[in-house]
Amino acid sequence: MSTAPIGLTNQLAAAGTLAGNPAYTQAERMQKEHFDRVAELYEAHYSDPCSLSYRRRFIYEPMFAGLDLAGKRVLDAMCGSGQTSEYLLSRGALMTGLDISPEVMEAYRRRWPGSHTICRSALDTGLPSDSFDCVSVVGGLHHMHPFLNEAVRELHRVLKPGGYLCFMEPHSGSLPDIVRRVWYKHDHLFSDNEAAVDLAAAEREFSSHFTFNRVKYQGSLGFLLVLNSMIFRIPLRLKPLYTPLLLALESLISKLQGKKLSCFVVAQWQKK
Repeated sequence: MSTAPIGLTNQLAAAGTLAGNPAYTQAERMQKEHFDRVAELYEAHYSDPCSLSYRRRFIYEPMFAGLDLAGKRVLDAMCGSGQTSEYLLSRGALMTGLDISPEVMEAYRRRWPGSHTICRSALDTGLPSDSFDCVSVVGGLHHMHPFLNEAVRELHRVLKPGGYLCFMEPHSGSLPDIVRRVWYKHDHLFSDNEAAVDLAAAEREFSSHFTFNRVKYQGSLGFLLVLNSMIFRIPLRLKPLYTPLLLALESLISKLQGKKLSCFVVAQWQKK
């Protein structure tokens, strides 16, 4: 049964009627087609127990550190089939999933039938302003190139004053990003409009919109070979054999990592 206010429920229903024929930009259409194409493979590799263990320990816990989400309205933006929503629901959050891909949104509905869903762009959510206590994005903003700032402005709009934008993204200015930029161009599992997030530029752009509460750079062998087994074409049956060792190494390495050697950044911003 729905736990959202009637106004939000009506907004979601209205937005849902637009999803069949949205005015997508070329970049959005590209991303939608890309995720519809890889949805089944993505689900297998990013929702297995090994990947979920990595997510919880190295992404979700630092992303949402210090936040009481019980009973709070949270938007899982660019949610895929809802890996992040699983963690947030365990924290007692009231979830809405947002994604541009009908294929993955159908998977989200099957997986979390008690949550709201909206198949629409993060650039134009159709949601009311000041309606969410928290917005989470895990690996979605770097798919918004060249419209990153527009996406952040839309997420800022739907946040309540004092609400939190929590995200994890591959970031520019690191050695892994140099490799990533070459790989993006030659691997069909990436979309042509993917680009690492320039966090320093984003902070300059939104310094009047957000307080930057938390930034943590991390991601090494566990990120590459456990969470991103799809990209490295690692058979799922092999992951349980090496995951415990790599997670232990990741925990040690993360204490020493800085921006230059890390694969991703976790950030927690608060709306002013």
